[in-house]
Amino acid sequence: MEAAIKQFRKACPFLHNHSITYLRNLARMPAHAGFSEASNVRGNALVSMAQKCPVMGKALAIQSKSYLHTSARLAKQPTSPLKQASVVQERRDTTHRDAYLYTQQPPVVHSTNSQHFDYEALYKTELDKKHQDKSYRYFNNINRLAQQFPRAHTANLQEEVTVWCSNDYLGMGRNPVVHDTMQRTLHKYGAGAGGTRNIAGNCALHLQLEAELADLHRKPGALLFTSCYVANDATLSTLASKLPGCVIFSDASNHASMIQGIKHSGAKKMIFKHNDLQDLETKLQSVDINTPKLIAFESVYSMSGSVGHIEKICNLAKKYGAITFLDEVHAVGMYGPRGGGVSEHLDYDLNARFLRGNNGSILDKVDIISGTLGKAFGVVGGYIAGSAALVDMIRSYAPGFIFTTSLPPVIAAGAKASVQYLKESTKERVMQQLNTRMLKDRLAKLGIPVVPNPSHIVPVLVGEAEPCKIASDQLLHEHGIYVQSINYPTVAKGEERLRITPTPGHTEQMTDHLVNALETIWRKNGFKRVSDWEKEGGRAGVGTNDPIPKPIWTDAQLRAAVDPSVSIRPHAVDTSVAAY
Repeated sequence: MEAAIKQFRKACPFLHNHSITYLRNLARMPAHAGFSEASNVRGNALVSMAQKCPVMGKALAIQSKSYLHTSARLAKQPTSPLKQASVVQERRDTTHRDAYLYTQQPPVVHSTNSQHFDYEALYKTELDKKHQDKSYRYFNNINRLAQQFPRAHTANLQEEVTVWCSNDYLGMGRNPVVHDTMQRTLHKYGAGAGGTRNIAGNCALHLQLEAELADLHRKPGALLFTSCYVANDATLSTLASKLPGCVIFSDASNHASMIQGIKHSGAKKMIFKHNDLQDLETKLQSVDINTPKLIAFESVYSMSGSVGHIEKICNLAKKYGAITFLDEVHAVGMYGPRGGGVSEHLDYDLNARFLRGNNGSILDKVDIISGTLGKAFGVVGGYIAGSAALVDMIRSYAPGFIFTTSLPPVIAAGAKASVQYLKESTKERVMQQLNTRMLKDRLAKLGIPVVPNPSHIVPVLVGEAEPCKIASDQLLHEHGIYVQSINYPTVAKGEERLRITPTPGHTEQMTDHLVNALETIWRKNGFKRVSDWEKEGGRAGVGTNDPIPKPIWTDAQLRAAVDPSVSIRPHAVDTSVAAY
C-alpha cells in the first residue's frame, strides 16, 4: 500500500501536492457518496479522488462499463434466495478486487524524455505550401490620407500612391459630416465601449444606429455586430441550429463568413451552382415541403461583381417554404434611392416615392438582410435586419453577439451619421457609377480583360497567381498605383485577378494614369487580352459569347439622381476631390 501511494503521488497531478500521511488516511476512509459518481464502483476516498485524475479517471470509466456489464449479466440469472446471495457476494468480491487493484497499480506514465512534436516545423511546412503555389499573401503598408483620399503613403512617408482597390467605395471614411460627429462623440464618451452589450457596453447610440439600419431596409428590427463576418457567422449558425432539421441552400460563390456560419450551425447544407436558379429549384424539390429551409446568397459578389437573382430566389423560397438570408455587404450605400442595396434598387422608382414602410416592393420579400458599416459607409462593424422576433432571438442566443465587446460609441456615432447622410445624398453613388463606367469602357477598348458584370466592381483577369502578383508589384513600385492581387482561395485557381474599385474621388487624370499603367504592364509581360481568352474558349466570363450584363444603375436612374440637365457622360460630372 505504501509503495502504491508513493507511486500515485509521483504520477498524479492531483495527488502530488499532498503528503503521504494524508493519502494513507484517505485510503482508509470511505467515499462520501458511497458510490463514486463516474464509475459506480464502491471504494475509499482515495479512489474517489482518483476519479478527478485525467489518467485514473479514464481507467475508472472503463472499469465502470465492465462492472455494469457484470451486473446486467447477473441480473438476468434466476433470483432464488441462494442465487441472490451469490450475486451479492460476487458484486462485493468484484468491488473489493477493483478497489484493491486501483490502489495498488500505478497509472501508465509516458516518458517525458521522448521527442516532442515539432510545432514550428508544421508552421513552416504549411507556409511553404503557400509559397510553392504562389498563393502566399503579402500585406503592403498602405496609409490612407484622409484629406487626399484616394491618395495614401507607403511605409515611407514621402512615397505617395493612388489606391484603386479600397472598399471605402464612396469615400465616406473622409466625409466631414462623419468626421465631425466622431470627434464630438470621442470627446464626450471616450475611445472604448466598456464591455459587451449585456454588461456595460450598451448605449443610446447603439440603439439609434440599429433603428436607422432597420429603417434603411424597411424591417422591424436590426442588430449590430463587430463585423459582418461575425454577423453572418453568428446569425446563420444560431438560426439554423434552432430550426429543427433545417436544410441550408447556399450559393457556390458565397463569402467565407456565410460558409463558416453554415458549418458551425451543424445543419445539412446543399450547395447550388452560382446564380443557377434551375439547380436551386431542383435541390429545393428534393426536400420535404414541411422541413425548415434557408436560402443563403448575396446581392453583389465582391470578386466577380455578379449580382444575385433576388426576386426570383425569393419567389422560389415562398414556393418551397423557405426563408431567405441576403448578404448586401457590397451593395449597402451603393444602390437604391436611399442606399439600401440591390434589393431596394430593383424597385427604384417605387422605393423613391414611398421611402419608408412596406410598399409591396421586392425588398419586402427578403426575410433577413446582412450588411456592413465598413465599406460604403466608411467606418467599421456589421449588422442584420429582419423581423423583431428574429432579431431578438439572435440577440438572446448568438455567442458571437453576446460575448463580444460592443462597437465603441464613437464608431456607432460615425456609422449613424454616414447612414443618415447617404439616405439623403445620391451624389456619391452617382459619381462612383460614372467613374466605374468610364474605366470599364477604357479598358474594353484596349482589350484588357475585365470580368463582365453589372456592378461597381472592376475585376481585371490575369489567370495565374504569380503573374498576378507581378502585375500588382509593378503597379505599385513602377507606377505609384496600389491594386492588390486576388488569388486562391478567394477566387478559383486559374481565375486570379486584379480587383479594381473606382470611387467618387478618382479624377479623370487618375483614371488615365491607371489605364496607361495597365496597358504598359500588359505589353511588358505579354499578359492575355480578351482576344487571347476567346481563342481558349473563355474564362471567368471573359472571351465568351455571353451578352454583357446591363448596369444595375440605368441611365434614367442616374439622370433622375442628379439635375436632369446634366449629361450622363462621365466627363460631364466633376469627380475631382475638390468637388467631393
